Amino acid sequence: MSTVERVPEREISASGGDAGATVGSWLRDMQPAPPGPLAARLTVLLAPYAHEAIARLPDACLAAGEELLEHLLKSGTTSRATALDLLSVDALVTYAFQAAADHPQELEARAAGAMARIAALPHMLAR
Repeated sequence: MSTVERVPEREISASGGDAGATVGSWLRDMQPAPPGPLAARLTVLLAPYAHEAIARLPDACLAAGEELLEHLLKSGTTSRATALDLLSVDALVTYAFQAAADHPQELEARAAGAMARIAALPHMLAR
């Protein structure tokens, strides 16, 4: 009977524990890795932030998620064709807050700011 050695999951913290880590390296090395299509979409969405320091991960994920959500709201598309983009928004916001948990003292303000910006999107588009 063969045994399979389990490789421990590698969590990259946004607090800078991995010196020289970037948003791009975090995405590339994330374990467990997101499914292929989602990983590819996140790579595209985070490309403008890929070379930023890992400490910027929460802000980068929120900015990319908000930008994509704004695009989806502007397009008015809610078909199955947008499912991957909606999943990407959800993943980016989730990753942002997972990374932000490294600084719990900032979490409440970050959450309030993100909720206010996201909630304002439909109103901004109605103008």
